[in-house]
Amino acid sequence: MVLPAGVEVPPLPHLLAVLVGVAGVAYGLRAARVRVTPRSIVALAPWMAVGSTLYVTYQLGVLPEAAAPFASSPIVYASTFVLAGLCWIGASRTDAPLRVLAGTGFLALAAPVGASLQYGTTHGGLTLAWPAAGLAVGVVAAAVVWTVLRRVRPGAARVTWPAGALVVVGHALDGATTAVGVDVLGFGERTPLSRLIMEFAASLPTADALGSGWLFVLVKLALAAGITVLLADYVREAEAEGSLLLGLVAAVGLGPGMHNFLLFVVTAP
Repeated sequence: MVLPAGVEVPPLPHLLAVLVGVAGVAYGLRAARVRVTPRSIVALAPWMAVGSTLYVTYQLGVLPEAAAPFASSPIVYASTFVLAGLCWIGASRTDAPLRVLAGTGFLALAAPVGASLQYGTTHGGLTLAWPAAGLAVGVVAAAVVWTVLRRVRPGAARVTWPAGALVVVGHALDGATTAVGVDVLGFGERTPLSRLIMEFAASLPTADALGSGWLFVLVKLALAAGITVLLADYVREAEAEGSLLLGLVAAVGLGPGMHNFLLFVVTAP
């Protein structure tokens, strides 16, 4: 009733391997004294998408049997942290650490995206129009919200930039793609709280005209903007800790949004 559908506990050897990896990478990041700033969080954005797209490959069953448990939910996010952390440690020794970190993230992203697209092309083809529409609506909505935020709370927008903008974009994409998936493509919502919001919207008189996803989009946008404003002072006073919190909030929006988009492209009827 609380956790999203699809949550699994991986086999013990895989779980222990990931836990050891997380501990080792966390120690390595601390020893490397990597600097965590709002710009660092944006450089990690491709890695946020890596975790969610790896989970798509797990759902499609295209991974080797030995590697598949590392991509199940929720351990896939810890697995991705290990990979991203190792790349961050290596990038910290270069002259352009954030560019290297983002670049390796995009390279890592190509593998699960490519595998998923190949699956889609051989299992009924790709569905691009509606997933792309959800992506476009999310980007436009995020731009509007961020513009308003810059006018209403310019200090918060300035301190959190660009991580604050990533938070808004991530949750806008999650909201818009979820709405398209539920209202247009016939997918169900896996997260209980999100499902309750959409069930409430479906009970309103607007349901026939607007569907059930519009309220979820508005809630996601309001939460993203509100949390960004609330964390602005924390970022100002403790940049590393505040930026990490912004990164966590961004990841729980951008990750599901990219998961929705790719899954819908390769499996929607």
